[in-house]
Amino acid sequence: MPPERPRMPQIAASLAEISAPYDAVFCDLWGCLHNGKTPFPAAVAALQAFRAKGGHVVLLTNAPRPKPSIVNQLADMGLPRDAWDEIVTSGDAAQYALITGAVGRRVHHIGAVKDEAFFTTFADDLLQTVATEPPIVRTTLDQAEGIVCTGLADDLTETPDDYRAALLFGKTMDLPMLCANPDIVVDYGDKRIFCAGAIAQAYAEMGGRVFYFGKPHPPIYDLARRRLAALKGGGDAQILCIGDGITTDIQGGQSEGLDTLFITGGIAADQFGAHHANPDQTLLDKWLIEQQISATYAMGHLR
Repeated sequence: MPPERPRMPQIAASLAEISAPYDAVFCDLWGCLHNGKTPFPAAVAALQAFRAKGGHVVLLTNAPRPKPSIVNQLADMGLPRDAWDEIVTSGDAAQYALITGAVGRRVHHIGAVKDEAFFTTFADDLLQTVATEPPIVRTTLDQAEGIVCTGLADDLTETPDDYRAALLFGKTMDLPMLCANPDIVVDYGDKRIFCAGAIAQAYAEMGGRVFYFGKPHPPIYDLARRRLAALKGGGDAQILCIGDGITTDIQGGQSEGLDTLFITGGIAADQFGAHHANPDQTLLDKWLIEQQISATYAMGHLR
């Protein structure tokens, strides 16, 4: 019997058109709310309007840096504070695993200077765990018990091929890798850059062991639900997941049993016609069938 055809999404004109049943949204950042440099005004307005009607906005991002760093980044970018209630990062979820020794206590770091906060800065709900666990020591690859990958050292010039020798050595030593950002690529302004997920993918293809903590994997959703419950004072919530990553944001939401809104004008924009703000339904349906993943709703850009 052929596989069941996924149900095609309803193309929505705006978040307001579909948001009535939902108490909260888990909204991706890069590609939905900003491009790495500036916020998207229509997306900001949509989230502000959702909150004004009593909804909660949790920004759910595969950024490897912890919540305090993302708060500062968004403020520097000019994102209004009234566009969100809470932030949950892949870095937050991965930090707990790091602190509790998931890949050992002597680790080798693959990543950029901008990711240093992953080892030094923690959200309030992780501080007690940090205080009760032995310290994590960073070391050279030959002395490590595990690898922590937050990204590329220079994502504007490097590719995963630059790390092939180090990854082969790590595989030879059977070192587990903690991947703090499962994303493969993002668009930084008009430039596409590789993320930690691309290095983790290369390591896995060599036969290396990789542990993921961001979307679409459960740990980041568990943390997001806990922080949402703290905001709401407990109780169940109807949640809509918003994102432009079909195998991260949308697959993750589906795996959690949540409705999803696929932003087609993000990293897959070129698949759906020349007008990125208005995806072609036929092209969208065909592409989703090929991906064997669908969504509850679709929209060109969050608005």
